[in-house]
Amino acid sequence: MDIRRAQAFARLLNLNHLKLVGHPLPSDDPEWLYEEAPFGLLAHDAAPDPVFTYANKTAQACFEYSWDEFVTLPSRLSALPGNREDRQHLLDTVSENGFISGYHGIRVAKSGRLFRVEALTLWNLLNEDGQYVGQSAMFPRWSSLS
Repeated sequence: MDIRRAQAFARLLNLNHLKLVGHPLPSDDPEWLYEEAPFGLLAHDAAPDPVFTYANKTAQACFEYSWDEFVTLPSRLSALPGNREDRQHLLDTVSENGFISGYHGIRVAKSGRLFRVEALTLWNLLNEDGQYVGQSAMFPRWSSLS
């Protein structure tokens, strides 16, 4: 299912952000979140080796992947091999605590270009039954390193 502009997915992101982080996303309009949001917004599934299920246009530009490439990409590949342990620790902390805010970390684009995500918030995604279905991340700032 293509969730880029799905109201149900935008609602899932927003309700979990509100419940866990304490305030809603700037909008729950799926078109705006995907096409126009000035922040990167990502989600991955709950698999043992999570795969991205969502990346808005801002995230696609930062990481240099198209939608079709993103939604087949294991999320661990967004970090350099040497930084994957730090990334996994971040994901584990969020799994236990529900969310984390203010994270800064180095990520790698498709071309190999490095960039820093800044003030990232990462939160768990729970469906209507309270079942863990993945995690989502929003980063309002980023800066190129190479």
